[in-house]
Parts: sequence; structure tokens; C-alpha cells
Amino acid sequence: MTTTSRSPSGTIVTEPGSAIPVVSFSHQRSAAEERRRSFSFRFPRDGRQLGGKFTVAENSRRLLRYFYFERRLMQALGAWTLSVPEFEVKLELGRHIFYHADAARLLRERLTEQEMRLKEIDAFRDPGIDLLIEEMLSAGSAPELLVGVHQVVGKALATAYSHHIDDTDAVTDAPTIRCLRRILGDYQPMLEWSDHAIAAYVDGGIPEPELAAWRWHLRQLLGSIGGVTGSDAAETAPSPLRCVQQPFERGTVPQRDARFDTFCNTGDYDVADGEQRFPPDSYESLRLRFIRTQRDEVDAIEAFGTFLWDIRFRDFQAEYDLARITWDEARHTETGHRALQACGYDPFELRNRLTGSTCRGPMDPAFAMAEINLFGEVGVLKTINHLIDTAADRHDTLLHHIADFIRSDERTHVRKGRGILKVMTTLDSQALELRTRELFTECLVTLGVVRKDLDLFTVSREDIEFLVGE
Repeated sequence: MTTTSRSPSGTIVTEPGSAIPVVSFSHQRSAAEERRRSFSFRFPRDGRQLGGKFTVAENSRRLLRYFYFERRLMQALGAWTLSVPEFEVKLELGRHIFYHADAARLLRERLTEQEMRLKEIDAFRDPGIDLLIEEMLSAGSAPELLVGVHQVVGKALATAYSHHIDDTDAVTDAPTIRCLRRILGDYQPMLEWSDHAIAAYVDGGIPEPELAAWRWHLRQLLGSIGGVTGSDAAETAPSPLRCVQQPFERGTVPQRDARFDTFCNTGDYDVADGEQRFPPDSYESLRLRFIRTQRDEVDAIEAFGTFLWDIRFRDFQAEYDLARITWDEARHTETGHRALQACGYDPFELRNRLTGSTCRGPMDPAFAMAEINLFGEVGVLKTINHLIDTAADRHDTLLHHIADFIRSDERTHVRKGRGILKVMTTLDSQALELRTRELFTECLVTLGVVRKDLDLFTVSREDIEFLVGE
């Protein structure tokens, strides 16, 4: 019960149950009550309560695992970008790569606020999580990949984030709560899409029992490492593991679904089509080529996603920038696809150029990246200003609109690409450019895109910009 005693200043009120007595002077308390009654504004009540389950150390331990999961999911999706055939799925994974990258960035930033250094965060590894990711990557098909990434790991992360929000201190750890809520904002549409996509695969003939067995297998493996947080009671690991029987290797050949008619033995759309649609170098011809090139940046999703996997753990900022560019390329692909529809075409009637992706797939990432950054994107910037100006003069609002946004993206990519290349290689720019031209010459000759008439022959910068450039 509350006790009172006298002091020269008034009554001392001691609240019950306090290990440390609360000493309150009656004249100050009554004065505070009077001031509160006279205050006319009634603001919304903050219902958050002080107190939570986690210390700073435990909070950081969990956030570090979340960070590592997100980083590994970003890398893993990149590894599969070449091997997913279905157009809509490849586009969506281009987005999801960045969603996981941005989640990792937010968690990494929060960890630095909880007394961890970036070097320590970036160096973190967890063999249990690595084993789960390697097994997930051993999926036998794109629908199995979606089951693992989204229905097993993704849903487990979303649940862990929601529980963390509920369990941590709503007042003292408000920055973590905000961080996790921002991540969940991307997770909700991502997981909803994956459920619908997997249902579409099943409706299209993929055996549901096989997906269910794979889902159960991966859930058991996740349980064997203590779940997402690592604090659950460990379950028995499933056996055998695919990744033990056959270690994962990323694909090198670009896959397309049955709706596409593809070509790789030329970089010229007119040659691939067998006839000209418009007079060469006419505005109409340049306009259609630009829009088709954007649709065909589906191969850039593959390129940047693959680079992300190939340079994994070298530098987080480079990984993050590659993830962002991958998302940009997914948007460019969507833009080209929708622009073709707006022009009156069925996008799938127009053949899909695989030349660049066929060359880059098996190539060392530094040279493949150089082809895009030093040739492809620079090549676009050489011509796009004139194209935009001509579109404005002709009142071609469609091309003017899309090209304006694409130009700003490409400028950003050229700038970011220089930093990424520094992570990929120690070659100077001249040596890198020459070796890239040599490698692409070899590939283009093999594909029959160009004929090697001389013993010493290297295609020019302009040739690569036209034949392979983005």
C-alpha cells in the first residue's frame, strides 16, 4: 500500500512495490495535476509500453542473422536469373533481388547503430544458413526455386520479423520496428505473387506433390538450424541433401519460355526477321529497334543477377548496386514489352535477341560487365538524346516518355558501373576494354554473327555497341 510521511517541503508519497522508493512532494504533484487539467489539447494517446524481450546484444544477434538471410537470398536469386525460362517469373525475380538487397541494407544500417562495425557485419557467415541456401539453390526447376525462396525461407522471415516487432521494446527499439515494417512492406506483395505463381505452375501441369515434398524437405532443413532466429529447438535434418550429392553450379545458358522465338547468330533485327519492316536509318526503324532493345533487356536481368552471384561477398555496396541495376533492367524489360503492345504489336511476334546473354553467360564477370558498362550503356547514351529530341519534334509521346526515364537510368548505371568494375578487376580501363573486345569477338565468331576473315581480328567498339549492346 502507498505510505506517506512528512518533510519540510510537504508530504512524501512512496509508491507500493518499488525496489527504489518514489519520492514525490505533494505540492509539486498537485501543481502538475492542475497544469494538466488546464491544458486544453487532447492529443492521441501513445499506447506503446516500455519493455521487451531483447537486450541490445540479443537484438543484434537476431538482426545479424536476418541480414545474412537477406544477403544470401539476393545472391541466390541472382544465380538463377539465367535458368528461369518464364518471362513473368524472370521479371519478378529481378524485382525481388532488389527487395532482398534493400532489406539487407536496412538491417545492416540498423546493426551499425547497435554498436557493430560494417566490417564485422559484412564478414559474418553462418554455415547452417549457407547449407540451407545451397540446398534451396539445388531446386530442379523454377517452381521449386519459388517454393524454397518464398514459401519456405521468405514466409519464415516474414513471420520472424512480425514476431520481432511484437516482442522487442516498442519505445527503446523503435528504429528496429520501423526497419522491419519497411521490409515487410515489400514482403507482402512478393509472397502473395509467389503463391499465385506457384498455383499457376500447378494449374499448368507441374505436379503439386513434388512441390509439396520439396517444401517439406526445406522446412525440415530450416528447422534443423534453429529456424530463422537460430533460437528454436533444432529438429532432425533431412537426408539426403541434393547439394551434398551434387554441389550447385549456376547456369550459363539463357532460358526462354515457349512463347519466344529467339536468335543469337546476328545482332541485327532485320537480318533475324528475314526482311525489313521500315527503311534503314529511318525514324520508324530506329524507334522500333530502341523499343525492341528494351524488351530484350531481359538478358540484362540475367547479366547483372549473374554478376551478383559471381562476386558474392567481395563488397556489399557492389552487390547492392548490382541488385538495384537488376531491378532497373527488369523495369526496362517491362517498359519495352508494354511499349510494343502500345504500338500495336504482340511482343512475342518479335524475335528475341539472345546474342549478348549467350556470350556473357559463361564469361568471367569482369569482362561481361565491361561489355555492358563500357560498350552497351555508353552506346545507348550516344544516341538517346537525338532520339528523344526527334520524338519530341514528331509528337511521339510514347517514345519520348519511356526514353526520358531510360536515359536517366542508363546515366546512373554508367556511373555505378565504374565502381562495380573496380571490385571485379584490377585491370586498367584500356586493358579491360581491349580484352573485352577480344573475348566478344571470339564469341561472335563462334555464333556466326561476324566472319573472321583475318588471323588477327577484333570487332570495334561500335560493332559491339550495335551487335551486343543493351
